[in-house]
Amino acid sequence: MSDDEVGKDEKELDLSSPEVVTKYKSAAEIINKALQLVLTECKPKVKIVDLCEKGDAFIREQTGKLYKNTKKKIERGVAFPTCISVNNTVCHFSPLASDGTLLEEGDILKIDMGCHIDGFIAVVAHTHVLQEGPVTGRAADVIAAANTAAEVALRLVRPGKKNKEVTEAIQKVAAAYDCKIVEGVLSHQLKQFVIDGNKVVLSVPGPETRVDDAEFQENEVYAIDIVASTGEGKPRLLDERQTTVYKRAVGESYQLKMKASRFIFSEINQNFPIMPFSASIDVVFFLLSPPRRALEEKRARLGLVECVNHELLQPYPVLHEKPGDLVAHIKFTVLLMPNGSDRITSHALQEVQPTKTLDEEPEIKAWLALATKSKKKGGGKKKKGKKGDKAEESTEAEPMDATTASQE
Repeated sequence: MSDDEVGKDEKELDLSSPEVVTKYKSAAEIINKALQLVLTECKPKVKIVDLCEKGDAFIREQTGKLYKNTKKKIERGVAFPTCISVNNTVCHFSPLASDGTLLEEGDILKIDMGCHIDGFIAVVAHTHVLQEGPVTGRAADVIAAANTAAEVALRLVRPGKKNKEVTEAIQKVAAAYDCKIVEGVLSHQLKQFVIDGNKVVLSVPGPETRVDDAEFQENEVYAIDIVASTGEGKPRLLDERQTTVYKRAVGESYQLKMKASRFIFSEINQNFPIMPFSASIDVVFFLLSPPRRALEEKRARLGLVECVNHELLQPYPVLHEKPGDLVAHIKFTVLLMPNGSDRITSHALQEVQPTKTLDEEPEIKAWLALATKSKKKGGGKKKKGKKGDKAEESTEAEPMDATTASQE
């Protein structure tokens, strides 16, 4: 669902409601744990499809425990299927059950996933190199570029700031590490049951990728999506058959000709009417028993192709940079609360030792020094916090350079 598909007469729920904040944070807690689970299971010679299945299964299990005894049914579950994209693969790799792709020692992998409770969505993406010890060289540079750009974006996505300011800033951060921000990536506003809101931050401006100027406002929620590359940052679709993640294009209709198409589309309408889903894990895995799965994958693929050709489904293509290029992906969910920006999804990086420094980048350092929380107004007495509580105003982020490891 998009902003345009939300009923005009429906009252939008936002962060001014404590219940909404609770649901966002509950979804975030689950997705952070799901990321940790998948990350722990990432080892050489493990099949990527098995990891994706474990991630989605954990999200379903954990969300299924919440809001079970409510009078009104609360929708909850996967908001974006687990994807694990390796090395020069940019995004959206969630392979079919029959795929035998394995992780290998030294792979730089991007884990991307999402969870929702009552349509309130928390998404996260994280980059990890499958190795012992600190990450060095160009792999460290591209991870530092994505992570530092995310830290800067966190400090600029605040009420009163414009989306184009964030776009310009993340370009400068990537350049400082001799990397490029990948084209075509958008950071969307999130709303209830809307994963791709109309207010967006464009990663790379261009003649074919323009968005409306927008100003961030209090009580909004955003999925900040940063993808950096050691290559040109102009990914390509190499094989349409790799695409397995789709989203129902609500409002579109067409009388499908093939029986397989009608069957698949009926199941999608029933089980995945709004959120993105994986054709391998969701459609095939749950509808078919293992002995029939390989055969039915072919029928499912044919049905999905007809649905896409008639714009009933929106595909999330698997994109690639050139062989040898390295790609890093950092995504987080941020709530623009009255007291500042609250990043609710993230995972600490392993130690990285980039070859570049920010010693001669005063503008980037100034952005990183910005607080994410607002100082309390007035001269009243400060409340005595509990042991371990942090101050309202956040500390500045540490720039990642050749002598600094990353920390959350």
